[in-house]
Amino acid sequence: MIDLDVALGYLLPWEFSLTWFAACLLAIVIYLRGLRQRQRRGEATSVGRILAYLLGVAAIYGVTQTHYDYLAQYMFFAHRAQHLVLHHAAPFLIALAAPLPVLADGLPARIRHFPGRSLATRLLRPVYRFLQHPLIAPVLFVGLIYFWLVPEIHFDAMLSADLYQVMNWSMALDGLLFWWLIFDRRSPQQGGLGYGKRIAILLAVIPPQIALGAYIVFSPEVIFDVYEVCGRAWPLDPLDDQRIGGLLTWVPATMMSVIGVLIILSFLNRDARNEDTNYVSQLAR
Repeated sequence: MIDLDVALGYLLPWEFSLTWFAACLLAIVIYLRGLRQRQRRGEATSVGRILAYLLGVAAIYGVTQTHYDYLAQYMFFAHRAQHLVLHHAAPFLIALAAPLPVLADGLPARIRHFPGRSLATRLLRPVYRFLQHPLIAPVLFVGLIYFWLVPEIHFDAMLSADLYQVMNWSMALDGLLFWWLIFDRRSPQQGGLGYGKRIAILLAVIPPQIALGAYIVFSPEVIFDVYEVCGRAWPLDPLDDQRIGGLLTWVPATMMSVIGVLIILSFLNRDARNEDTNYVSQLAR
């Protein structure tokens, strides 16, 4: 029998963070409010998109504001799984849901019509464009993984509460930026990045992740000794813990790029069908 109190206890935060809690709560409330506004106007949002968005936000909450965060701080493989969610899986789902129109409708009117909004947009647009540049985005995406796995930096990040939060937030925000670029619903004609470039970016980030994961998996010695200093949550052999973490850095991340390529090909096919439909319509006139 499973002790219900113990099971529910695992859903409680290991270390409560107001910023993570508020971000997830606002993301859900604003989205649901936007869905209600659009429903009133007769504008439908597909169930698939709704589920993808809600699941993405719930996954972020799950790895940051439940007892799982304890495992992520005391087991290397759990830490890598946490970053796989924050940097890959959750942003992947959120970006795939294309939630911006719904979120915009869910914002209070005073924010949507805030006088300084246009100024803030003009100031932030150059930074956003720089981070979304086809050459910068993949370097930053892979570079952050490498950066936080530099043994000395990783050691400090796992022992400092503030640096630990910076690490996790940087992974989540960069993941959102990256997958937002990849799954932008705008076609190239509408200002979105070309589909060939999106596929090239997805393929470009695969080899460095494989190389890093393989290096961790096949290392004959423990690379990340912070877990030796703090102790592990489970009595797992240190090298086995490290090897599982390396596999998580290697295999699932690579597969997500492959899935991303397939989705981009579906976008390309969608646009081709729309062009054919428009062409037939013009001929019919």
